[in-house]
Amino acid sequence: MAMLESLRNSLRLPGLRNRLLFTAAMLIVLRLGSHIPVPGVHLDIVRKMLDQGGFLGLVDLFSGGAFKNLALFAMSVTPYINSSIIMQLLTIVIPRLEEMQKEGEDGRKKIQQYVRYGTVVLGLVQAFGISYYLKASGAFIHNNWGTLIVIMISLTAGTAFLMWLGEMITERGIGNGMSIIIFAGIVARLPSAVSSSIQLLRVKEINVFQVGLLLIIAVVIIAGVILITEGVRKIPVEYAKRVVGKRVYGGQRTHLPMRSTRRAFIPIIFAQSLLYLPYTISTWLSPTNPFAVFTGRYLTSSSPYFWIGNALLIVFFTYFYTAVTFNPDQVADNLKKNGGFIPGYRPGKPTSEFLARVSERLTLLGSLFLAMIAVLPGMLAVIFPKYQAATSLGGTSILIVVSVALETMKQIEAQLVMRHYQGFMRS
Repeated sequence: MAMLESLRNSLRLPGLRNRLLFTAAMLIVLRLGSHIPVPGVHLDIVRKMLDQGGFLGLVDLFSGGAFKNLALFAMSVTPYINSSIIMQLLTIVIPRLEEMQKEGEDGRKKIQQYVRYGTVVLGLVQAFGISYYLKASGAFIHNNWGTLIVIMISLTAGTAFLMWLGEMITERGIGNGMSIIIFAGIVARLPSAVSSSIQLLRVKEINVFQVGLLLIIAVVIIAGVILITEGVRKIPVEYAKRVVGKRVYGGQRTHLPMRSTRRAFIPIIFAQSLLYLPYTISTWLSPTNPFAVFTGRYLTSSSPYFWIGNALLIVFFTYFYTAVTFNPDQVADNLKKNGGFIPGYRPGKPTSEFLARVSERLTLLGSLFLAMIAVLPGMLAVIFPKYQAATSLGGTSILIVVSVALETMKQIEAQLVMRHYQGFMRS
């Protein structure tokens, strides 16, 4: 009810209403582009390849079914996400990029420009891999290199346009544009999932008990996602009193919020992209090649080793992403400069070590939860072997949908508070 009330209030404010309408218009453009196919491809062959799963199935999930049509937006914003993560890693390794990040808005704009260039490069690489795979599979109408180049450029241009679209949503709309695009792609698959479920019920491939069990699992996942993403460990912080002239500053008590996960779906996307890479490369080789035989046996979604590796990679990347986004030394130094301290710990290194311990424990909890969410489709495939909707809309999809919805509603509420506050000041 509170969410509906926030939406109702947001439509009464012209500025916020315009932002919501702009976001809706961009999403309409997104869905239109997801149905414009690139030229020169047999779509029936592409859809048969998607039934085999693998990396293409992951790309189709985030593109909202655009890859099934091999549309301009078939690659979605996956190259942008990978480029952003790589740039964050380079910021740690390269001192010049780290200095640039500390320069403020101008430095962040330069880094963002490098992310755009990286997106185009990674998009070309991914588009070439997909196009070559389609060419080798006989999906081209005219099996020549000219068709491959046209498809590769078309897919890369579609990703570049989506990158611009996401930035426009972030700037003029509501929510994080890239997250909204992934969110819209997953939600777009819901009608087909519901219709396939009804069809399977009619032909008695599944029963009401299985559907009820799946709904219970979905509710538990949603509750767990909200608990993990919204849960905060509040570290008490006190500020010492300072006397400046005749005035006394400080002396207040507040808290430092620490979360178990930060942008929870980023480690999952990066881990699954990396895990599917060997299988994708193996498709370019001969079926009798030892590497192709190995990946076909151990690195496909039907193998338990795939899900074990997926869980381990997610735990690793969750720790790694936390280390990139949270620096306990910097937080402790900022507290010290502002006269703040955590009761029971001296400013400086002891505070930094305490924050690092708390962060490690919270990250362990969050990474294990994300790993469980990621292996859920494999478990559902065992429970519902004929129910593809259960695996295509598994825990990862629910995690992304719930996380983005919560983040967007927070921004709407923040906009409402800001506009009410400004109105009060003017009156």
